[in-house]
Amino acid sequence: MANRFWCGECGFKTPWVDPSEGRRRQVEHHARRHPGTTPAGQVETRRRGRGTRRGWLLLTAGVLILLTVVTAWRH
Repeated sequence: MANRFWCGECGFKTPWVDPSEGRRRQVEHHARRHPGTTPAGQVETRRRGRGTRRGWLLLTAGVLILLTVVTAWRH
């Protein structure tokens, strides 16, 4: 899972990184650009990639075909 942290004081945002790296970059940004303020803002979570649903569809279709073959073979 990747997150992007947005600054609450300006338009700064981190690249898509893991949560601990994003928090570290946000704290460093606030220390440089907004000294004396508490790091605040929003956290955006990246949704699953484009091909993820297609992968599940192919896996489900493969399992159904396998079950059909096994059932037909037993009779």
